[in-house]
Amino acid sequence: MNLKKNLIARSCKGMEEKMNLRTKTTKIFAGVLLVLAGLPDAHASSQLLPGISTGLPLGLPLPPGIYSVTQGNYGWRGSDPTVGVGVGIPAWLIWSTPWTVAGGRFLLDTVTAVANVDVKGYHSYTGVGNTYVDAQLKWNLGGGFSGGVQSGVFLPVRNDLTALGVTRNFYSFMQIAALTYERFGWEADVTGIYGTGKHGSELGENAAPQWANYDLTALKHIGKWEFGAVAFGSRDLSSPVSGYERQGQFAAGGLIGYQLPRGTLQLKVTRDLAETNYTGRETRVWFNLIMPLWLQK
Repeated sequence: MNLKKNLIARSCKGMEEKMNLRTKTTKIFAGVLLVLAGLPDAHASSQLLPGISTGLPLGLPLPPGIYSVTQGNYGWRGSDPTVGVGVGIPAWLIWSTPWTVAGGRFLLDTVTAVANVDVKGYHSYTGVGNTYVDAQLKWNLGGGFSGGVQSGVFLPVRNDLTALGVTRNFYSFMQIAALTYERFGWEADVTGIYGTGKHGSELGENAAPQWANYDLTALKHIGKWEFGAVAFGSRDLSSPVSGYERQGQFAAGGLIGYQLPRGTLQLKVTRDLAETNYTGRETRVWFNLIMPLWLQK
């Protein structure tokens, strides 16, 4: 089962129903925001959008304070119909506490995303994603290296996106391991992510695959500018319902960033180089806005 079949089947349940839906839901979904957790791509696969952490040094033990990451992205893949997906998070809030555990900085964070799935010529669906609550430990490893682990839970949500498998109406869990290198103006970030699934009868309502993602970043900082390359991959690890076709992808692209008076703005463009059981290769445009809201003195 892939998204295109699922969406077309749902959109075409009777011509009268389809016409009524179009009449009642004629809306303009202006560029939806983006960002770092809680919403997958337009399919039933990874619960965290693949590539979402590219450009972000997730292995870094942040100085004590409160930080916000605002992200926005829009991607499109396939044809007849083309499926466009916008994902956004106004504020992924991170509290880097003054406490340490086993020598590592203890952090807490939460995020809720929003998304719009637009099947060109058929229908658009929109809704909030599963809220994510997370705890982290980050260590300074020396020699420019830092690393950390984090674990959290996605809270259930049910809306128009649930029947598409984009949101899940049950609890699920995610674990992340990240390594960051920053030295001599260079930065490299490697992030591995695993998410739980559930066997059931209906995607989104009571079933979703286990999944794994990896996000890669290499940057060069030159003054207030940064330039680099990003890449990411994703893969389903299980088939949660009968007939489910496991999905996977690998994408790469470029990044340019600029240090603002308060925070950093990053722009990225990526393109799938390979995909399995999607409706075509995806092109996606992203932005990250990383800002400290308050720093402990």
